[in-house]
Amino acid sequence: MEPRPAASGPCPGDSRAAEAAAAASLLNPGRAPSVAAVLPAGGSGERMGVPTPKQFCPVLERPLISYTLQALERVFWIEDIVVAVTGENMEAMKGIIQKYKHQRISLVEAGVTRHRSIFNGLRALAEDQPNSKLSKPEVVIIHDAVRPFVEEDVLLKVVTAAKEHGAAGAVRPLVSTVISPSADGRLDHSLERARHRASEMPQAFLFDVIYEAYQQCSDYDLEFGTECLQLALKYGHVNARLVEGSPDLWKVTYKRDLYAAESIIKGEYAQKNVSTANVRERISQHICIIMDTKEDETHVGHHLEEILKNELNVMSSDFEETQRLLNMLEESDLSILYPVVVISVYFLDYKSVPFDQKVENLMQIREYAKEVRKRNILLCGLLIYYPQDEQKLQASLREGATIITTLIKERNSGLVGQLLIA
Repeated sequence: MEPRPAASGPCPGDSRAAEAAAAASLLNPGRAPSVAAVLPAGGSGERMGVPTPKQFCPVLERPLISYTLQALERVFWIEDIVVAVTGENMEAMKGIIQKYKHQRISLVEAGVTRHRSIFNGLRALAEDQPNSKLSKPEVVIIHDAVRPFVEEDVLLKVVTAAKEHGAAGAVRPLVSTVISPSADGRLDHSLERARHRASEMPQAFLFDVIYEAYQQCSDYDLEFGTECLQLALKYGHVNARLVEGSPDLWKVTYKRDLYAAESIIKGEYAQKNVSTANVRERISQHICIIMDTKEDETHVGHHLEEILKNELNVMSSDFEETQRLLNMLEESDLSILYPVVVISVYFLDYKSVPFDQKVENLMQIREYAKEVRKRNILLCGLLIYYPQDEQKLQASLREGATIITTLIKERNSGLVGQLLIA
C-alpha cells in the first residue's frame, strides 16, 4: 500500500430538525464515529470507447477522479480516502495527487474486478495489516471514482444511517421500466417501476460488517458481483437502510457523460461568480474586514482587498456587523455540515494608538470565538500594522493575505479566538 501524502463533510422522510440533530451528533467529537472512504478506480472504461480509463479522462483539462477526490476532501470528517488503482496507473495517480494537492489519500493496487478492488481497499483500513499508517474506521463509505458531484448532505445521510442500521445506500427512482427476456428473446415479465429503485453510490457500512462480508464471500461474488449492499445482506445478515439520493449522483459511463460533466462544472463555476451568498464554499471562505472610519485605514483595506479579490469574498464592516453575520450563521445549518471560517482583519496605526490599549480592546474576539465554536464556526483575528513606507506596507499585506488563506485552507481549530499579527 502506498502511504498517503503528507498534508502541503437520516433517511428520507425525516424532518430537517432531526437531520440537523443527527449531523450535530455525528460531528460532536465525543460521539462521532471515525469515517473513511474507499474508491475503486481500477476500471478500464470499456463502455466509454476511449483508450484512457474514464476516471482519468480530462474534464476541463483536469482528470475526472480529481473532482471526485475534491468532493470527498471537502468533508472534513472523512479522515482517510483509499483509492484502488491498477499498477500501470499508480504513477499517474500519484502525479494527480501531487499536481492538485490532494490530501488524506492512500493508494492500494486494484484487483481485476470491482469487488476485488474494494476488498483491497478495506484490507488497507483493517487493523490487522502490518506497517499500515491507516486506522480502522467505525464507518466506511464506498463511492465510485466517476461520480464527482456527490454532496456532503448525502454522505452524511448514508453514514448516519449506516451507524444505526449497519449498512445504507443511496437510491433513485427508476427512469425506465425493467423487463426480463426469455431464453428465445421474448418478453418474459416486467417489473412494476414504482415499486423498485436504482441503486446508486455512495454507500456506507459499519466497517466490521462489510469487511467480514468480503472475507466470507465466494470467488463468484468477487468476480461477478456488483452490489455491496447485497454482500452485507447475504453474509452479514444486515438489511441496509435505503436513502433517497439527489439527481446529481449519476455516474460517468459513456463518452457523452464527459460533456455533461463539463457542462455541470462550468455551471457551478458560473454560479459561484454570479452569487456567493448561497454557495457553501464561498460562505466558508468569508472574510470580514473590520476597520475604523479614518480615510487612510480604508485605503489600506482596499490594498488588502486587491490582493485577495481573486480568491476570497471580502467584506468591510465594523464589529457589530461581524456579530450579526455570526448570529446569522449560527441560526443557519451551514456550519453544522461544514466548518465556516470567519477572519476579522484589523488595521492599526501604531503611531496613533498604543499597542497594549488596542490589543485589549480587540481581545473580545476570544470570548466570542468560544461561543460560536460550539456551532462549528471558526473565528479568529488578524492585526496588520500601518502606516509604513510603501515597500514594508505591501510586505505586511502580502503576509496578511498568506495568513488568511492558510487559516481557511487548514481550518485549524487550535487557532480559534487567537489574534494573529502580520
